[in-house]
Amino acid sequence: MACLNIPVGVSDFAEIRKNGYYYVDKSGLIEELLRTTATKVTLITRPRRFGKTLGMNMLAEFFDIRKDSRALFEGLEIDENTELCNRWMNQWPTIFFSLRRVDGLDFSGAYDMLCSVIIELCDSHRYLLDSEKISPYDRSVIKNILNFDASESDIKNSLLSLTRAMQAYYGKQVILLLDEYDVPVAKANSNGYYNEMLDVMKGIMQALKDNQSLRFAVITGCLKIAKESIFTGTNNFVSDTIANSGLNEYFGFTQDEVNRILEDANALEHATDVKEWYDGYHFGNVDIYCPWDVMNYIRDLQINPNAGPESYWKNTSDNGIIRSFIDYAGGTITKKLESLLSGGYIVQRIDENLTYDYLHSSEENLWSILYLTGYLTQVREEELSASLPEDGTALQIPNAEIREIFQTTIKKWFDDSARVWNRKSLFDAVWSGNTEVMTEEMNKLLRRTISYHDYKEDYYHAFLAGIFAGAGYIVESNKEHGEGRSDVVVYDPVESRAAVFEAKYSKALKDMETSCEEALMQIDKQMYAREYEDDYDHIFCYGISFFKKRCLVKTK
Repeated sequence: MACLNIPVGVSDFAEIRKNGYYYVDKSGLIEELLRTTATKVTLITRPRRFGKTLGMNMLAEFFDIRKDSRALFEGLEIDENTELCNRWMNQWPTIFFSLRRVDGLDFSGAYDMLCSVIIELCDSHRYLLDSEKISPYDRSVIKNILNFDASESDIKNSLLSLTRAMQAYYGKQVILLLDEYDVPVAKANSNGYYNEMLDVMKGIMQALKDNQSLRFAVITGCLKIAKESIFTGTNNFVSDTIANSGLNEYFGFTQDEVNRILEDANALEHATDVKEWYDGYHFGNVDIYCPWDVMNYIRDLQINPNAGPESYWKNTSDNGIIRSFIDYAGGTITKKLESLLSGGYIVQRIDENLTYDYLHSSEENLWSILYLTGYLTQVREEELSASLPEDGTALQIPNAEIREIFQTTIKKWFDDSARVWNRKSLFDAVWSGNTEVMTEEMNKLLRRTISYHDYKEDYYHAFLAGIFAGAGYIVESNKEHGEGRSDVVVYDPVESRAAVFEAKYSKALKDMETSCEEALMQIDKQMYAREYEDDYDHIFCYGISFFKKRCLVKTK
Protein backbone atom coordinates (compact mmCIF):
# COMPACT_ATOMS: atom_id res chain seq x y z
CA MET A 1 0.00 0.00 0.00
CA ALA A 2 1.17 3.48 -0.86
CA CYS A 3 0.96 5.96 2.01
CA LEU A 4 -1.56 8.68 1.17
CA ASN A 5 -1.91 11.49 3.68
CA ILE A 6 -5.69 11.14 3.98
CA PRO A 7 -7.50 13.97 5.82
CA VAL A 8 -10.44 12.02 7.25
CA GLY A 9 -12.69 14.40 9.17
CA VAL A 10 -10.93 17.55 7.91
CA SER A 11 -13.26 19.95 6.10
CA ASP A 12 -10.92 22.96 6.06
CA PHE A 13 -9.77 23.39 2.46
CA ALA A 14 -6.78 25.58 3.37
CA GLU A 15 -5.57 23.07 5.97
CA ILE A 16 -5.77 20.24 3.45
CA ARG A 17 -3.86 22.13 0.76
CA LYS A 18 -1.23 23.70 3.00
CA ASN A 19 -0.39 20.40 4.68
CA GLY A 20 -0.24 18.44 1.45
CA TYR A 21 -3.10 16.13 2.41
CA TYR A 22 -4.59 13.92 -0.28
CA TYR A 23 -7.25 15.91 -2.12
CA VAL A 24 -9.71 14.95 -4.84
CA ASP A 25 -10.02 18.04 -7.02
CA LYS A 26 -13.52 19.50 -6.82
CA SER A 27 -12.56 23.04 -7.82
CA GLY A 28 -14.62 22.72 -10.98
CA LEU A 29 -17.59 23.52 -8.74
CA ILE A 30 -16.49 27.17 -8.76
CA GLU A 31 -16.70 27.56 -12.52
CA GLU A 32 -19.99 25.65 -12.63
CA LEU A 33 -21.59 27.98 -10.09
CA LEU A 34 -20.31 31.07 -11.91
CA ARG A 35 -21.93 30.01 -15.20
CA THR A 36 -25.22 31.35 -13.84
CA THR A 37 -24.31 34.38 -11.73
CA ALA A 38 -27.79 35.81 -12.28
CA THR A 39 -29.06 33.17 -9.87
CA LYS A 40 -29.35 34.94 -6.55
CA VAL A 41 -29.68 31.88 -4.28
CA THR A 42 -28.54 28.31 -4.98
CA LEU A 43 -29.63 25.64 -2.51
CA ILE A 44 -27.60 22.42 -2.70
CA THR A 45 -28.99 19.43 -0.80
CA ARG A 46 -27.05 16.20 -0.34
CA PRO A 47 -26.93 13.44 2.30
CA ARG A 48 -24.51 13.89 5.17
CA ARG A 49 -20.84 13.07 4.61
CA PHE A 50 -20.88 13.84 0.89
CA GLY A 51 -18.45 16.77 1.02
CA LYS A 52 -20.81 19.74 1.39
CA THR A 53 -18.82 21.54 4.09
CA LEU A 54 -15.47 21.03 2.37
CA GLY A 55 -16.96 22.34 -0.86
CA MET A 56 -18.29 25.45 0.87
CA ASN A 57 -14.98 25.99 2.62
CA MET A 58 -13.24 25.84 -0.76
CA LEU A 59 -15.64 28.45 -2.15
CA ALA A 60 -14.91 30.73 0.81
CA GLU A 61 -11.15 30.44 0.26
CA PHE A 62 -11.58 31.25 -3.41
CA PHE A 63 -13.85 34.30 -3.16
CA ASP A 64 -12.88 35.97 0.15
CA ILE A 65 -11.39 39.40 -0.48
CA ARG A 66 -9.44 39.27 2.80
CA LYS A 67 -7.37 36.26 1.68
CA ASP A 68 -4.64 35.48 -0.82
CA SER A 69 -5.50 31.95 -1.94
CA ARG A 70 -3.67 31.59 -5.23
CA ALA A 71 -1.16 29.08 -3.84
CA LEU A 72 -3.99 26.90 -2.52
CA PHE A 73 -5.48 26.50 -6.00
CA GLU A 74 -2.25 25.97 -7.93
CA GLY A 75 -2.46 22.86 -10.06
CA LEU A 76 -6.20 22.43 -9.60
CA GLU A 77 -8.74 22.49 -12.40
CA ILE A 78 -9.93 26.03 -11.69
CA ASP A 79 -6.36 27.37 -11.92
CA GLU A 80 -6.44 26.73 -15.67
CA ASN A 81 -9.15 29.38 -16.14
CA THR A 82 -6.96 32.46 -15.76
CA GLU A 83 -9.63 34.97 -16.74
CA LEU A 84 -12.12 33.65 -14.21
CA CYS A 85 -9.50 33.55 -11.44
CA ASN A 86 -8.43 37.12 -12.12
CA ARG A 87 -12.01 38.33 -11.90
CA TRP A 88 -13.25 36.28 -8.96
CA MET A 89 -10.41 34.92 -6.82
CA ASN A 90 -10.17 36.92 -3.56
CA GLN A 91 -12.09 39.77 -5.13
CA TRP A 92 -15.35 39.69 -3.15
CA PRO A 93 -16.39 40.30 0.44
CA THR A 94 -17.49 36.86 1.61
CA ILE A 95 -19.45 35.47 4.55
CA PHE A 96 -18.96 31.79 5.35
CA PHE A 97 -21.41 30.74 8.03
CA SER A 98 -22.15 27.21 9.28
CA LEU A 99 -25.13 26.24 11.45
CA ARG A 100 -24.11 22.63 12.07
CA ARG A 101 -23.30 23.28 15.75
CA VAL A 102 -26.73 24.66 16.61
CA ASP A 103 -28.38 22.08 18.84
CA GLY A 104 -30.17 21.87 22.16
CA LEU A 105 -32.69 19.87 24.14
CA ASP A 106 -34.92 22.93 24.41
CA PHE A 107 -35.33 26.21 22.55
CA SER A 108 -33.39 28.21 25.12
CA GLY A 109 -30.31 26.00 24.79
CA ALA A 110 -30.46 25.92 20.99
CA TYR A 111 -31.04 29.67 20.76
CA ASP A 112 -27.97 30.27 22.94
CA MET A 113 -25.92 28.10 20.56
CA LEU A 114 -27.29 30.01 17.57
CA CYS A 115 -26.33 33.30 19.23
CA SER A 116 -22.84 31.93 19.89
CA VAL A 117 -22.16 31.08 16.25
CA ILE A 118 -23.53 34.48 15.16
CA ILE A 119 -21.28 36.21 17.72
CA GLU A 120 -18.29 34.29 16.33
CA LEU A 121 -19.25 35.35 12.80
CA CYS A 122 -19.57 39.01 13.74
CA ASP A 123 -16.33 38.84 15.71
CA SER A 124 -14.50 37.73 12.56
CA HIS A 125 -15.72 40.97 10.96
CA ARG A 126 -15.20 43.25 13.98
CA TYR A 127 -13.15 45.60 11.78
CA LEU A 128 -16.42 46.89 10.34
CA LEU A 129 -17.13 48.84 13.53
CA ASP A 130 -14.09 51.04 12.86
CA SER A 131 -15.53 52.32 9.58
CA GLU A 132 -17.64 55.46 9.25
CA LYS A 133 -19.17 54.02 6.08
CA ILE A 134 -21.42 51.68 8.07
CA SER A 135 -24.94 52.90 8.80
CA PRO A 136 -25.76 53.62 12.48
CA TYR A 137 -28.42 50.91 12.53
CA ASP A 138 -26.22 48.15 11.12
CA ARG A 139 -23.40 49.24 13.40
CA SER A 140 -25.72 49.02 16.44
CA VAL A 141 -26.92 45.51 15.48
CA ILE A 142 -23.35 44.22 15.11
CA LYS A 143 -22.22 46.00 18.29
CA ASN A 144 -25.13 44.60 20.32
CA ILE A 145 -24.28 41.11 19.14
CA LEU A 146 -20.60 41.50 20.02
CA ASN A 147 -21.49 42.97 23.43
CA PHE A 148 -23.72 39.96 24.25
CA ASP A 149 -26.65 42.34 24.39
CA ALA A 150 -28.50 41.34 21.23
CA SER A 151 -32.28 41.29 21.12
CA GLU A 152 -34.09 38.60 19.16
CA SER A 153 -34.62 41.24 16.49
CA ASP A 154 -30.85 41.81 16.30
CA ILE A 155 -30.26 38.06 15.86
CA LYS A 156 -32.88 37.86 13.11
CA ASN A 157 -31.32 40.84 11.32
CA SER A 158 -27.71 39.76 11.86
CA LEU A 159 -26.96 38.44 8.35
CA LEU A 160 -28.83 41.27 6.66
CA SER A 161 -26.97 43.93 8.67
CA LEU A 162 -23.65 42.17 8.16
CA THR A 163 -24.04 42.01 4.37
CA ARG A 164 -25.03 45.67 4.20
CA ALA A 165 -22.11 46.68 6.41
CA MET A 166 -19.64 44.68 4.32
CA GLN A 167 -20.91 46.20 1.08
CA ALA A 168 -20.58 49.66 2.53
CA TYR A 169 -17.04 48.89 3.74
CA TYR A 170 -15.73 47.26 0.53
CA GLY A 171 -17.89 49.00 -2.05
CA LYS A 172 -18.80 45.60 -3.50
CA GLN A 173 -21.71 43.22 -3.13
CA VAL A 174 -21.27 40.28 -0.76
CA ILE A 175 -21.13 36.54 -1.44
CA LEU A 176 -22.94 34.56 1.28
CA LEU A 177 -22.08 30.89 1.90
CA LEU A 178 -24.43 29.28 4.41
CA ASP A 179 -23.59 25.68 5.35
CA GLU A 180 -25.93 23.15 7.03
CA TYR A 181 -28.79 25.62 7.02
CA ASP A 182 -31.39 23.04 8.10
CA VAL A 183 -29.62 21.67 11.19
CA PRO A 184 -31.32 24.06 13.68
CA VAL A 185 -34.85 23.23 12.49
CA ALA A 186 -34.08 19.50 12.25
CA LYS A 187 -32.84 19.47 15.85
CA ALA A 188 -35.80 21.62 16.90
CA ASN A 189 -38.25 19.20 15.35
CA SER A 190 -36.62 16.28 17.18
CA ASN A 191 -36.80 18.06 20.53
CA GLY A 192 -40.16 19.82 20.43
CA TYR A 193 -39.41 23.48 19.74
CA TYR A 194 -39.84 23.54 15.96
CA ASN A 195 -42.11 26.60 15.70
CA GLU A 196 -39.89 28.79 17.86
CA MET A 197 -36.72 27.93 15.93
CA LEU A 198 -38.48 28.21 12.57
CA ASP A 199 -39.55 31.76 13.44
CA VAL A 200 -35.94 32.76 14.22
CA MET A 201 -34.56 31.09 11.09
CA LYS A 202 -37.14 32.83 8.92
CA GLY A 203 -35.89 36.12 10.28
CA ILE A 204 -32.24 35.29 9.60
CA MET A 205 -33.12 34.25 6.05
CA GLN A 206 -34.30 37.81 5.35
CA ALA A 207 -30.76 38.33 4.09
CA LEU A 208 -31.77 36.36 0.98
CA LYS A 209 -34.87 38.42 0.16
CA ASP A 210 -34.41 41.42 -2.14
CA ASN A 211 -31.06 42.18 -0.54
CA GLN A 212 -29.25 44.67 -2.79
CA SER A 213 -26.03 44.04 -0.90
CA LEU A 214 -25.97 40.38 -1.94
CA ARG A 215 -24.02 39.30 -5.03
CA PHE A 216 -25.24 35.73 -4.66
CA ALA A 217 -25.69 33.07 -2.01
CA VAL A 218 -24.94 29.35 -1.90
CA ILE A 219 -26.70 27.30 0.77
CA THR A 220 -26.22 23.64 1.66
CA GLY A 221 -28.22 21.18 3.73
CA CYS A 222 -29.62 17.66 3.81
CA LEU A 223 -33.21 18.54 2.96
CA LYS A 224 -34.94 21.13 0.85
CA ILE A 225 -37.30 22.59 3.41
CA ALA A 226 -40.46 23.84 1.71
CA LYS A 227 -39.92 27.34 0.40
CA GLU A 228 -43.05 28.59 2.13
CA SER A 229 -41.72 27.67 5.56
CA ILE A 230 -38.21 29.14 5.66
CA PHE A 231 -37.34 30.90 2.38
CA THR A 232 -40.52 32.95 2.22
CA GLY A 233 -40.24 35.72 -0.36
CA THR A 234 -36.85 34.60 -1.69
CA ASN A 235 -36.77 35.30 -5.40
CA ASN A 236 -34.55 33.80 -8.09
CA PHE A 237 -34.14 30.69 -6.00
CA VAL A 238 -32.62 27.54 -7.60
CA SER A 239 -32.44 24.10 -5.98
CA ASP A 240 -29.80 21.51 -6.80
CA THR A 241 -30.93 18.20 -5.32
CA ILE A 242 -30.01 14.56 -5.79
CA ALA A 243 -33.01 14.14 -8.08
CA ASN A 244 -32.50 17.22 -10.20
CA SER A 245 -28.96 18.48 -10.38
CA GLY A 246 -26.17 19.90 -12.49
CA LEU A 247 -23.59 19.66 -9.70
CA ASN A 248 -23.63 15.92 -9.05
CA GLU A 249 -19.97 15.12 -9.62
CA TYR A 250 -18.85 17.79 -7.12
CA PHE A 251 -20.39 16.07 -4.09
CA GLY A 252 -19.24 12.50 -3.67
CA PHE A 253 -16.74 10.54 -5.78
CA THR A 254 -17.29 9.43 -9.36
CA GLN A 255 -16.06 6.08 -10.64
CA ASP A 256 -13.06 7.72 -12.34
CA GLU A 257 -12.10 9.44 -9.09
CA VAL A 258 -12.33 6.22 -7.09
CA ASN A 259 -10.24 4.41 -9.71
CA ARG A 260 -7.58 7.10 -9.36
CA ILE A 261 -7.65 6.93 -5.54
CA LEU A 262 -7.25 3.15 -5.58
CA GLU A 263 -4.43 3.42 -8.09
CA ASP A 264 -2.65 6.09 -6.05
CA ALA A 265 -2.98 3.90 -2.96
CA ASN A 266 -1.84 0.73 -4.80
CA ALA A 267 -5.16 -0.81 -3.71
CA LEU A 268 -6.81 -1.75 -7.00
CA GLU A 269 -7.40 -5.28 -5.71
CA HIS A 270 -9.97 -3.81 -3.32
CA ALA A 271 -12.03 -2.17 -6.08
CA THR A 272 -14.79 -4.78 -5.91
CA ASP A 273 -15.26 -4.36 -2.16
CA VAL A 274 -15.25 -0.57 -2.43
CA LYS A 275 -17.89 -0.66 -5.15
CA GLU A 276 -20.12 -3.18 -3.38
CA TRP A 277 -20.01 -1.31 -0.07
CA TYR A 278 -19.83 2.38 -0.94
CA ASP A 279 -21.09 2.90 -4.51
CA GLY A 280 -24.66 2.74 -5.76
CA TYR A 281 -25.88 6.33 -5.26
CA HIS A 282 -27.54 7.80 -8.33
CA PHE A 283 -27.53 11.61 -8.18
CA GLY A 284 -29.21 12.91 -11.30
CA ASN A 285 -27.45 11.11 -14.13
CA VAL A 286 -24.22 10.46 -12.24
CA ASP A 287 -23.23 7.36 -10.25
CA ILE A 288 -21.64 8.40 -6.96
CA TYR A 289 -19.61 6.81 -4.15
CA CYS A 290 -19.86 8.10 -0.58
CA PRO A 291 -16.52 9.96 -0.13
CA TRP A 292 -16.48 9.61 3.66
CA ASP A 293 -16.55 5.82 3.40
CA VAL A 294 -14.02 5.53 0.59
CA MET A 295 -11.42 7.66 2.36
CA ASN A 296 -11.96 5.93 5.71
CA TYR A 297 -11.49 2.53 4.09
CA ILE A 298 -8.35 3.58 2.23
CA ARG A 299 -6.96 4.92 5.50
CA ASP A 300 -7.68 1.61 7.25
CA LEU A 301 -6.09 -0.34 4.40
CA GLN A 302 -2.91 1.68 4.86
CA ILE A 303 -2.82 0.54 8.48
CA ASN A 304 -3.90 -3.03 7.75
CA PRO A 305 -3.74 -4.20 4.10
CA ASN A 306 -6.10 -7.06 4.98
CA ALA A 307 -8.81 -4.83 6.45
CA GLY A 308 -12.33 -5.54 5.26
CA PRO A 309 -14.88 -2.84 4.46
CA GLU A 310 -16.87 -1.45 7.36
CA SER A 311 -19.92 0.72 7.84
CA TYR A 312 -18.33 4.10 8.56
CA TRP A 313 -21.37 6.18 7.62
CA LYS A 314 -23.59 4.80 10.39
CA ASN A 315 -21.15 6.04 13.03
CA THR A 316 -21.80 9.66 12.01
CA SER A 317 -25.42 9.51 13.18
CA ASP A 318 -27.72 7.43 15.35
CA ASN A 319 -29.76 6.52 12.26
CA GLY A 320 -32.85 7.41 14.27
CA ILE A 321 -34.70 8.20 11.07
CA ILE A 322 -34.84 4.51 10.15
CA ARG A 323 -36.00 3.59 13.63
CA SER A 324 -38.77 6.18 13.56
CA PHE A 325 -39.75 4.91 10.15
CA ILE A 326 -39.97 1.30 11.30
CA ASP A 327 -41.91 2.28 14.43
CA TYR A 328 -44.46 3.80 12.06
CA ALA A 329 -44.58 0.53 10.11
CA GLY A 330 -47.81 -1.08 9.08
CA GLY A 331 -48.28 -4.14 6.94
CA THR A 332 -47.55 -2.30 3.68
CA ILE A 333 -44.34 -0.78 4.96
CA THR A 334 -43.18 -4.13 6.32
CA LYS A 335 -43.55 -5.77 2.93
CA LYS A 336 -41.70 -2.91 1.25
CA LEU A 337 -38.81 -3.12 3.70
CA GLU A 338 -38.56 -6.85 3.09
CA SER A 339 -38.48 -6.24 -0.65
CA LEU A 340 -35.68 -3.71 -0.26
CA LEU A 341 -33.65 -5.95 2.02
CA SER A 342 -33.92 -8.83 -0.42
CA GLY A 343 -32.31 -6.68 -3.15
CA GLY A 344 -35.50 -5.56 -4.87
CA TYR A 345 -36.98 -2.11 -5.36
CA ILE A 346 -40.18 -0.29 -4.49
CA VAL A 347 -42.04 2.42 -6.38
CA GLN A 348 -42.97 5.58 -4.50
CA ARG A 349 -43.89 9.19 -5.15
CA ILE A 350 -41.06 11.45 -3.95
CA ASP A 351 -41.78 14.88 -2.50
CA GLU A 352 -38.70 17.09 -2.24
CA ASN A 353 -40.59 20.03 -0.73
CA LEU A 354 -41.03 18.91 2.85
CA THR A 355 -41.28 20.58 6.22
CA TYR A 356 -39.73 18.93 9.23
CA ASP A 357 -42.90 19.15 11.32
CA TYR A 358 -44.80 17.05 8.77
CA LEU A 359 -42.13 14.43 8.02
CA HIS A 360 -44.04 11.69 9.83
CA SER A 361 -47.48 12.74 8.66
CA SER A 362 -47.63 10.17 5.88
CA GLU A 363 -45.92 7.06 4.60
CA GLU A 364 -45.08 8.93 1.39
CA ASN A 365 -43.10 11.54 3.33
CA LEU A 366 -41.12 8.88 5.13
CA TRP A 367 -40.00 7.16 1.92
CA SER A 368 -39.07 10.61 0.56
CA ILE A 369 -36.90 11.26 3.61
CA LEU A 370 -35.10 7.93 3.30
CA TYR A 371 -34.34 8.78 -0.33
CA LEU A 372 -33.28 12.39 0.24
CA THR A 373 -31.01 11.51 3.18
CA GLY A 374 -29.14 8.74 1.35
CA TYR A 375 -30.68 5.58 2.81
CA LEU A 376 -32.27 4.78 -0.55
CA THR A 377 -31.35 5.68 -4.10
CA GLN A 378 -33.07 5.86 -7.45
CA VAL A 379 -33.06 2.82 -9.73
CA ARG A 380 -31.88 3.35 -13.30
CA GLU A 381 -34.59 2.99 -15.95
CA GLU A 382 -32.65 0.26 -17.74
CA GLU A 383 -32.64 -1.78 -14.52
CA LEU A 384 -36.42 -1.72 -14.07
CA SER A 385 -38.54 -4.77 -14.70
CA ALA A 386 -41.63 -2.70 -15.56
CA SER A 387 -42.54 0.84 -16.59
CA LEU A 388 -43.18 3.37 -13.83
CA PRO A 389 -46.27 5.48 -13.23
CA GLU A 390 -45.84 9.11 -14.21
CA ASP A 391 -45.20 10.34 -10.66
CA GLY A 392 -43.41 7.21 -9.41
CA THR A 393 -39.75 6.74 -8.53
CA ALA A 394 -38.15 3.31 -8.17
CA LEU A 395 -36.07 3.13 -4.98
CA GLN A 396 -33.53 0.60 -3.76
CA ILE A 397 -30.88 0.25 -1.04
CA PRO A 398 -27.70 1.61 -2.66
CA ASN A 399 -25.02 -0.68 -1.26
CA ALA A 400 -23.91 -3.25 1.32
CA GLU A 401 -23.15 -0.60 3.94
CA ILE A 402 -26.68 0.80 3.97
CA ARG A 403 -28.15 -2.70 3.86
CA GLU A 404 -26.19 -3.51 7.01
CA ILE A 405 -27.55 -0.38 8.68
CA PHE A 406 -31.10 -1.41 7.83
CA GLN A 407 -30.53 -4.95 9.07
CA THR A 408 -28.92 -3.84 12.33
CA THR A 409 -31.67 -1.32 13.01
CA ILE A 410 -34.45 -3.75 12.16
CA LYS A 411 -32.98 -6.45 14.38
CA LYS A 412 -32.77 -4.02 17.29
CA TRP A 413 -36.33 -2.84 16.62
CA PHE A 414 -37.60 -6.41 16.73
CA ASP A 415 -35.65 -7.23 19.88
CA ASP A 416 -37.02 -4.11 21.60
CA SER A 417 -40.58 -4.58 20.35
CA ALA A 418 -40.71 -8.27 21.23
CA ARG A 419 -40.14 -7.35 24.87
CA VAL A 420 -43.29 -5.22 25.03
CA TRP A 421 -45.68 -7.30 22.94
CA ASN A 422 -48.34 -9.01 25.04
CA ARG A 423 -47.24 -12.64 25.04
CA LYS A 424 -49.19 -13.94 28.04
CA SER A 425 -51.54 -16.06 25.90
CA LEU A 426 -48.53 -17.55 24.10
CA PHE A 427 -46.66 -18.35 27.32
CA ASP A 428 -49.76 -19.89 28.89
CA ALA A 429 -50.14 -22.08 25.81
CA VAL A 430 -46.48 -23.15 25.90
CA TRP A 431 -46.72 -24.28 29.54
CA SER A 432 -50.05 -26.04 29.03
CA GLY A 433 -49.23 -27.81 25.76
CA ASN A 434 -51.92 -25.95 23.77
CA THR A 435 -50.41 -26.05 20.27
CA GLU A 436 -53.46 -24.45 18.59
CA VAL A 437 -53.09 -21.26 20.64
CA MET A 438 -49.31 -21.37 20.20
CA THR A 439 -49.73 -21.54 16.43
CA GLU A 440 -52.23 -18.67 16.44
CA GLU A 441 -50.15 -16.39 18.67
CA MET A 442 -46.84 -17.08 16.92
CA ASN A 443 -48.42 -16.36 13.55
CA LYS A 444 -49.53 -12.96 14.87
CA LEU A 445 -45.98 -12.21 15.96
CA LEU A 446 -44.53 -13.39 12.64
CA ARG A 447 -46.79 -11.05 10.70
CA ARG A 448 -45.46 -8.15 12.74
CA THR A 449 -41.81 -8.92 12.09
CA ILE A 450 -39.57 -8.00 9.18
CA SER A 451 -37.57 -10.79 7.62
CA TYR A 452 -34.08 -9.77 6.58
CA HIS A 453 -32.51 -13.22 6.22
CA ASP A 454 -34.58 -14.45 3.28
CA TYR A 455 -36.51 -16.76 5.60
CA LYS A 456 -33.52 -18.97 6.39
CA GLU A 457 -33.53 -21.15 9.49
CA ASP A 458 -31.30 -18.81 11.49
CA TYR A 459 -33.96 -16.11 11.09
CA TYR A 460 -36.56 -18.39 12.72
CA HIS A 461 -34.17 -19.49 15.46
CA ALA A 462 -33.59 -15.82 16.34
CA PHE A 463 -37.34 -15.25 16.18
CA LEU A 464 -38.01 -18.06 18.65
CA ALA A 465 -35.30 -16.96 21.06
CA GLY A 466 -36.46 -13.33 20.83
CA ILE A 467 -40.01 -14.22 21.89
CA PHE A 468 -38.86 -15.49 25.29
CA ALA A 469 -35.90 -13.15 25.84
CA GLY A 470 -36.48 -10.53 28.50
CA ALA A 471 -39.62 -12.25 29.85
CA GLY A 472 -38.01 -13.78 32.93
CA TYR A 473 -37.04 -17.05 31.28
CA ILE A 474 -33.62 -18.56 30.62
CA VAL A 475 -33.18 -19.06 26.88
CA GLU A 476 -30.48 -21.14 25.19
CA SER A 477 -30.20 -21.43 21.44
CA ASN A 478 -28.31 -24.15 19.48
CA LYS A 479 -26.69 -25.62 22.56
CA GLU A 480 -25.71 -29.28 22.51
CA HIS A 481 -28.22 -31.52 24.26
CA GLY A 482 -28.48 -35.33 24.36
CA GLU A 483 -27.03 -36.75 21.18
CA GLY A 484 -27.51 -33.66 18.99
CA ARG A 485 -28.50 -30.00 18.92
CA SER A 486 -31.91 -28.61 19.81
CA ASP A 487 -32.71 -25.23 18.29
CA VAL A 488 -34.09 -23.40 21.34
CA VAL A 489 -34.59 -24.44 24.99
CA VAL A 490 -36.60 -22.27 27.41
CA TYR A 491 -36.24 -22.82 31.15
CA ASP A 492 -38.59 -21.76 33.94
CA PRO A 493 -36.69 -22.83 37.10
CA VAL A 494 -39.25 -21.31 39.47
CA GLU A 495 -42.04 -23.54 38.17
CA SER A 496 -39.63 -26.42 37.46
CA ARG A 497 -40.44 -26.66 33.77
CA ALA A 498 -38.62 -26.51 30.43
CA ALA A 499 -39.69 -26.32 26.79
CA VAL A 500 -37.62 -27.81 23.96
CA PHE A 501 -38.18 -26.45 20.45
CA GLU A 502 -36.99 -27.96 17.17
CA ALA A 503 -37.67 -25.74 14.14
CA LYS A 504 -37.84 -26.71 10.48
CA TYR A 505 -38.15 -24.49 7.43
CA SER A 506 -40.63 -25.81 4.88
CA LYS A 507 -40.02 -25.18 1.19
CA ALA A 508 -43.76 -25.13 0.47
CA LEU A 509 -46.96 -24.51 2.41
CA LYS A 510 -48.11 -28.09 1.88
CA ASP A 511 -44.96 -29.42 3.56
CA MET A 512 -45.53 -27.77 6.95
CA GLU A 513 -47.35 -30.71 8.52
CA THR A 514 -44.63 -33.15 7.46
CA SER A 515 -41.88 -30.79 8.68
CA CYS A 516 -43.51 -30.65 12.12
CA GLU A 517 -43.54 -34.43 12.34
CA GLU A 518 -39.89 -34.57 11.29
CA ALA A 519 -39.00 -32.09 14.01
CA LEU A 520 -40.77 -34.18 16.67
CA MET A 521 -39.09 -37.34 15.44
CA GLN A 522 -35.73 -35.63 15.68
CA ILE A 523 -36.41 -34.62 19.29
CA ASP A 524 -37.16 -38.25 20.13
CA LYS A 525 -34.34 -39.76 18.14
CA GLN A 526 -31.69 -37.37 19.48
CA MET A 527 -33.10 -37.53 23.05
CA TYR A 528 -33.06 -33.75 23.46
CA ALA A 529 -35.31 -33.85 26.54
CA ARG A 530 -33.63 -36.60 28.52
CA GLU A 531 -31.05 -34.46 30.31
CA TYR A 532 -33.79 -32.32 31.93
CA GLU A 533 -35.70 -35.20 33.48
CA ASP A 534 -33.80 -35.09 36.78
CA ASP A 535 -34.06 -31.30 37.22
CA TYR A 536 -37.50 -30.36 35.92
CA ASP A 537 -40.93 -31.73 36.73
CA HIS A 538 -42.49 -30.73 33.41
CA ILE A 539 -40.77 -30.96 30.03
CA PHE A 540 -42.60 -29.87 26.87
CA CYS A 541 -41.32 -30.80 23.43
CA TYR A 542 -42.49 -28.88 20.35
CA GLY A 543 -41.88 -29.33 16.66
CA ILE A 544 -42.38 -26.14 14.68
CA SER A 545 -42.44 -25.71 10.94
CA PHE A 546 -42.09 -22.31 9.26
CA PHE A 547 -42.97 -21.17 5.78
CA LYS A 548 -42.41 -17.45 5.16
CA LYS A 549 -44.78 -15.65 7.59
CA ARG A 550 -46.57 -18.83 8.66
CA CYS A 551 -45.86 -21.35 11.35
CA LEU A 552 -47.37 -24.59 12.63
CA VAL A 553 -46.72 -26.02 16.10
CA LYS A 554 -47.18 -29.64 17.15
CA THR A 555 -46.29 -31.68 20.21
CA LYS A 556 -46.04 -35.38 21.01
